[in-house]
Amino acid sequence: MSGPAGRTGSRFLYEPFDSAHARIEVHEKVTEERWQALERRLLAIEGALDRLERRIWLAVYGVATVMVSQVAWTALMKVSP
Repeated sequence: MSGPAGRTGSRFLYEPFDSAHARIEVHEKVTEERWQALERRLLAIEGALDRLERRIWLAVYGVATVMVSQVAWTALMKVSP
């Protein structure tokens, strides 16, 4: 009743269980998963920034087009009476 069946003798004859190695492996796995999640989030942020930049440039070009067309319109109105 003191130990598992099939084991006899002193408990000091068996190698003790080393949990430090298992903890290190688990910690490495958790760290790797965190890095992968961080990389996924960074890629999503980078994609969102690219889309935002595209929209901003579209707005800038739109404003520039309106300004140029207004200048052209006023120039045409001054030329033709």
